[in-house]
Amino acid sequence: MSEPESWAAVVLAGGRGSRLGGVDKASVVVDGRTLLDHVLDAVAQARQTVVVGPRKADVPAVTWAREDPPGGGPVAGLAAGLAHVHTGLVVVLAVDQPGITRSTVDRLLAAVGDAGAVLVDDDGRSQWLTGAWRTAKLRRALPADPRNASMRSVLGPLDPVAVTARPGEAGDVDTPQDLARRRPPAAGPKIV
Repeated sequence: MSEPESWAAVVLAGGRGSRLGGVDKASVVVDGRTLLDHVLDAVAQARQTVVVGPRKADVPAVTWAREDPPGGGPVAGLAAGLAHVHTGLVVVLAVDQPGITRSTVDRLLAAVGDAGAVLVDDDGRSQWLTGAWRTAKLRRALPADPRNASMRSVLGPLDPVAVTARPGEAGDVDTPQDLARRRPPAAGPKIV
């Protein structure tokens, strides 16, 4: 049996969180852990993990990068992260996806075809911030100026394999309503 191909992870954590009131999404707590911790657990088997966003002193064993300029969008973040990747495969995830698990990552990696694989939600929409890619193809797809480019316009032409999301995997935390759906209701008086 051959060894599985090694892979790296790029976690995009540099967004402004404006729809969530301007908070640092990576630090938002869901189910007792930060969103960053959820995603880092999902990619714990990566040979290398690059987090693109503001450095956090309490997060060990990752490489930190920043998009240029900060706030330049996810494609700029992807370009900054890929600059540190030295493997043939790379998993790309946004920090605001607490439903992504090791199983999700394993399914994406197993499905990588000629270029990549992307998670598809219940409505059939490709979740461009949740995928596994051949690093060389991804690098070639990046525009010379990645600032404010859309992930769909960059990744769509690569014709990735679609991986159907399992319940809860494709949900992200963009708004206070998304966060409320992820948090249990506050304990109130028990009515007997």
